[in-house]
This record gives sequence, C-alpha cells and structure tokens, in this order.
Amino acid sequence: MVALPPPGPASVPGTVHLVGAGPGAADLLTLRAARLIGAASIIVHDGLVEPEVLALAQPHARMVSVAKQRSRHSMPQEEINALLVAEALAGHDVVRLKGGDPFVFGRGGEEAEACRAAGVPVEVVPGVSAALACAAQAQIPLTHREASSAVSFVAGQCKGLTEQDWSGLAGQGRTLVIYMGVATADAIVEKLIADGVDPATPAAVLEGGGRSAFRALRTLLTDLGALVQRERVKSPALLVIGEVAARGLAEDALAQFRTLMTENSRA
Repeated sequence: MVALPPPGPASVPGTVHLVGAGPGAADLLTLRAARLIGAASIIVHDGLVEPEVLALAQPHARMVSVAKQRSRHSMPQEEINALLVAEALAGHDVVRLKGGDPFVFGRGGEEAEACRAAGVPVEVVPGVSAALACAAQAQIPLTHREASSAVSFVAGQCKGLTEQDWSGLAGQGRTLVIYMGVATADAIVEKLIADGVDPATPAAVLEGGGRSAFRALRTLLTDLGALVQRERVKSPALLVIGEVAARGLAEDALAQFRTLMTENSRA
C-alpha cells in the first residue's frame, strides 16, 4: 500500500498530467509525453508501462506503481484517484503514466473527473493506443476503401457479453477491435456468431504490440477461441474481427487465407 501525503493542502495545487505511454516502445511516445516524464518529480504508473519508458524519468523521481492484472489490483481505482488528488493538493505536479491512451479503456476519464471534483488542474496527453499500434505492427489497416469504412472498439470481459448486441459491430465493411478479450475468446466467438456474424470472417490475434515479442496470428472467427488456446496467447493482446484481418499478408499467404475463407463459407 502506498502512503498518501499529509492532508494539508498547498496554497496552489499542482497539476495532474494524464499521460499516454503508448503501446510499449519509448520511441512511440509523443514529444510532450517524453518531456513531462523527463521533468516529473512524481510518476504514478501502470504495470504495462515498459522499463525503457520509465528510464526517461529523472533519477530522483518518485515512482509509484499501481499495476493492475486480471482479477488483481495492487491499488483499487478509488485509491489511485485519491492518491493523485492528494499529491496535487500538496502542491506536487504529478505524471499519471498510462499504457496506450488514457481515454481508451484506460480509466483516465474517472481520474480526470476525480481531479476536477477536487479542484485539481488536470491535463490529458494522448498516446498511441494499443489498437493503432498493434494493427500498424501487423500491417493490418483498420479501415480500407475496399474492406472497411467503420471501426468499433469494445471491451471483451465476460461482464455484459450476453446482454450486448454485437451484430452491428462486425461484418461486411466493418472492423471490430476487442480489448481484454483473450480470456473470454470462446464466449466472444459464440456471441458474435449467435448475433449473425459469418463464422468465416477473418480474425487476428495481436499479442504484445509495441514490443519485440510481438505476434500476429491469423485465422477465421470460428477458430479464434481455439487459436488463442492452442498458441497460449497472453495479455496484453487484441482481437481484430473483419476482412481487414486478412490484409498485411504476402500475396501467396493471402491467397491461401482467402481459399480457407471460401471453403469454410461453403461448409
């Protein structure tokens, strides 16, 4: 547990900077993010922030890890909010360093609301989101004039899967990107097919985006859950559903993939 600073407020509160650290590699940071990290005296960071990004901080900077993993948080979100507010009210400028983009499944909105409610100035510095970075690394265009004119980003946890109608989010002319869907891949496949998505729709699993151990695995929707299990895919990873998932392949591999799609559509 991280001890909060003394409650006495400073005459002028500090600013909380919600900074997107991007997908991993330090050279994918924005210039503004790198400057703030290098100048910060206090950095509150996620577990997915890579060491090479944290290495940009000053040697004397106080580093506070609030790492989160599935079903295990080192600090509840409410305590993170309280920590940011308390540090700022004590007169400290705080860099809250978040993987990807703070406002894309990063709970940055909650932290910004807590700061505003306490009268603490807050700035949001966008980062390269996991979806953009992973797709770029796999050379999968999330939009393509011949394949997709719409993209949807959804969270893939079990909660809400059965109630949500995903039929309008995937299919011809659309791309569906699913965050946090590795553990529920089987349920996601079942739900999408039940909602009318063609089982032969191309799908991709993008694991470890922005890192040297990145993998891009391609299959069809019907086999997506089995692929995740077979390849022992681990988070962080994204699922991409749609025709664009077959893009970014060499011509011979693309031809084989399209043959597989056709055979499965006839089955």
